[in-house]
Amino acid sequence: MPTKKVILTSSAPKPIGPYSQAIQAGGFLFCSGQVAIDPQTGNVMSSESVEEQTRQVMRNIEAVLKTAGCSWGSVVKTTIFLQSMGDFGKVNEIYGTYFKEEPPARSTVEVSRLPKDVKVEIEVIALVS
Repeated sequence: MPTKKVILTSSAPKPIGPYSQAIQAGGFLFCSGQVAIDPQTGNVMSSESVEEQTRQVMRNIEAVLKTAGCSWGSVVKTTIFLQSMGDFGKVNEIYGTYFKEEPPARSTVEVSRLPKDVKVEIEVIALVS
């Protein structure tokens, strides 16, 4: 039976349902979608700015990656969920600062609603070394 390991860090928001922040299995790290929740307070960021929300999402993902011994360079696939495709350029600009070389494969989709009514959610898959 293949093994799996639950990844949990206090440096990213605690799961608000029956899921893990990430699961390490078969040489991969599967990270649940992160939204703009401050891990210290458990509250959604008060900022309405998609840019500030994206920065918080990326900080949350980075904390999960680091806990699993991974980095941005380990990421092979991302999925970005946007409340409005009109925010694509703003999110893409911030996202791109994390992947200057060899960016991962990516999908971006507009959805009608996201948890806690945030503007952006991002999930990643990374290689575990």
